[in-house]
Amino acid sequence: MELTLTTLIENSPDDQRCLKFEHGLSIYIEVENTKALFDTGQSGDFIENAEKMGKSLGDLDYLVISHGHYDHGGGVPKLLPLLGRKTKTVVGDEIFRRKYKFRENGYKFNGITFSEKDFAERKLKLIKVNGKALRIGERMTVFHHFARRNDFETISPKMVYRKEGGKDRMYVPDDFQDEIVLGIDTSKGLVVIAGCSHAGIVNILQDISAQTGRQIYMVVGGTHLVDGDAERIRRTVEELKKMNIQKIAVSHCTGEAGAEKLKEAFGKDFIRNNTGNVIKL
Repeated sequence: MELTLTTLIENSPDDQRCLKFEHGLSIYIEVENTKALFDTGQSGDFIENAEKMGKSLGDLDYLVISHGHYDHGGGVPKLLPLLGRKTKTVVGDEIFRRKYKFRENGYKFNGITFSEKDFAERKLKLIKVNGKALRIGERMTVFHHFARRNDFETISPKMVYRKEGGKDRMYVPDDFQDEIVLGIDTSKGLVVIAGCSHAGIVNILQDISAQTGRQIYMVVGGTHLVDGDAERIRRTVEELKKMNIQKIAVSHCTGEAGAEKLKEAFGKDFIRNNTGNVIKL
């Protein structure tokens, strides 16, 4: 067994309903002798779940935060005191942009509350990815700055970040340049773990394939089909099948309509990756 993925928290409850769940995502990764955490949910409740599931957070080799939204990095402040000095935190270079979502009554902050200073004060290593990809460890690669190759994966205009200069504050559309995903090498092909796929899950996977020339075996995490119309969902499923992806384990922002269509297409190779789910390859 070369890879174990344990979902510490997600939108949906665990089958036994003994773990906390919330709108968010956190996945614990064990590959050979490396332990990593991908995202931290929104509240820090994943820490209690990790204890119940016997997953140690104090000896992590890597912490990867997929992007600067509260439901993926909100648990970081509670996690930092638990981390050992060997833990390296990996983020996209643009993660500290001040992110907001436009609602009827104005702009609501939906970003992260931690800063670079929090890592410096605890003498914890923070790595900001500013290129297309960064190899971490022997089996893992962080991918970043995804090419937009299709016209059906759009980003909601309600997602913005605030640019500040002098006395002016300006809200501009968020292009999610900070978004990163994790690729894990296995004997069956790449396993790709995504937080929210704001750049578009097909864009992300096509870009990784073009960069690496590797077959993507499995996709795990958020696909952001929750806001997608029927045509976007149809084309997404069609492209995933064209890429010959063998398994898909969806979480968080996939949405019921998207999950149902993916289940129809992938059959026994479809997984609802809810809180407490364990995947072993």
